[in-house]
Amino acid sequence: MEFISNVIALATIIFLAMYFVVKIYFNLKGQEIVIAKSKEHTPFKIESRDEKSMTISTVMDLVNEGKQSALIVDCIVKPQLPFEQYDGIAVRGKAEVEGVPREDDYFEAMVLFAKGDPHGSNVIKIKAIVNLTARKGMSLNEALSHMVDFPIEIIYREVGRTPMHFSIARIILTAEELTQLAGVKLIKN
Repeated sequence: MEFISNVIALATIIFLAMYFVVKIYFNLKGQEIVIAKSKEHTPFKIESRDEKSMTISTVMDLVNEGKQSALIVDCIVKPQLPFEQYDGIAVRGKAEVEGVPREDDYFEAMVLFAKGDPHGSNVIKIKAIVNLTARKGMSLNEALSHMVDFPIEIIYREVGRTPMHFSIARIILTAEELTQLAGVKLIKN
């Protein structure tokens, strides 16, 4: 009986030692560190416009500052303008990699290489596209003249050495910035 207890104790010690060696190895190898540079996004610009709607866009960088590559599996642009806040405009968003437009609103997964990796870039330029459509029989100019500030969330799903998870970057689009871009006078209520 003592022999079996000694074998179990030895096996436990060996298992724990191997576990800690693997942990130390992966800590030395590092992991991915994906940072959204939402504060440094480009100024919004008008992509298209008509009497009832306008499409605007901005570009934000996703940067990998870590020692390991990451995979950006998905990216979604979610404007946060509920009708309770302002019901004169309906907003929709989508994400694209800058320079790689898609008509199907699908975000194709991309590798975000480790910082300094010679095989590829550690930066992906995410283009956040927001479509604003006037509601309640108003023209776009009428609807924009009563606009409010609203956040735009860029939600991206990443995976690397860390388990797959969602991260959120946020850009606040102010009513002043939007009306100035559209050439409309803002009426403050």
